[in-house]
Amino acid sequence: MLTLYYAPGACSLAAHIVMEESGEKYEPKKVDLAGGEQRTEAYLKINPLGRVPALRLDSGAPLTENTAILPYLGKRYDLWPKDSNAEAKALSLIGYFASSVHPAHAHVGRPERYTADTTAYPGIKDMGLKTFHSYLKQIDGMLAEREWFGDNYSVLDPYGLVFYIWGMRRELPMAELKNYTAHKDRLLKRPAAARVVADEKIKV
Repeated sequence: MLTLYYAPGACSLAAHIVMEESGEKYEPKKVDLAGGEQRTEAYLKINPLGRVPALRLDSGAPLTENTAILPYLGKRYDLWPKDSNAEAKALSLIGYFASSVHPAHAHVGRPERYTADTTAYPGIKDMGLKTFHSYLKQIDGMLAEREWFGDNYSVLDPYGLVFYIWGMRRELPMAELKNYTAHKDRLLKRPAAARVVADEKIKV
């Protein structure tokens, strides 16, 4: 049985939704980030970086990073493209989410990761928010005349939802992003997504 380590409202939301979509029995383990559980010796054995998500596989081995976890789950639960070209595009989008969109948001919430100079925090946060917003606009464009990011619903879609929610959290004008908002609405009509969002107490 798989074990998912997650934190409410974090990027682990994507894997949490996929696990719930699967219908397979799994063990969800909430990590108390505010309380510092991610820095405990026990958790660092699972993920030495002290972050979520982490997935304990059937073998007991841990798997970390959305760039690995989501393709793994997608292939396991038939939520991943089978065509090689479509798979390459899916990997490209996951890479974009993980290496561009997420770090831009991290500049807003975690400026201490980028400098020890506290006087530089406001500038880092301001530029991070502007960059994050520009990426959300790009995502909106990707969804023009599309129901999902790929040809069918896949693990890409819950991952995309993460950044919509973060945009709302930062009080960005998300309603102006019509395609992205419609995608969010479609996704939340799926029972599994609605259950997880309610379980994590996310306002969206």
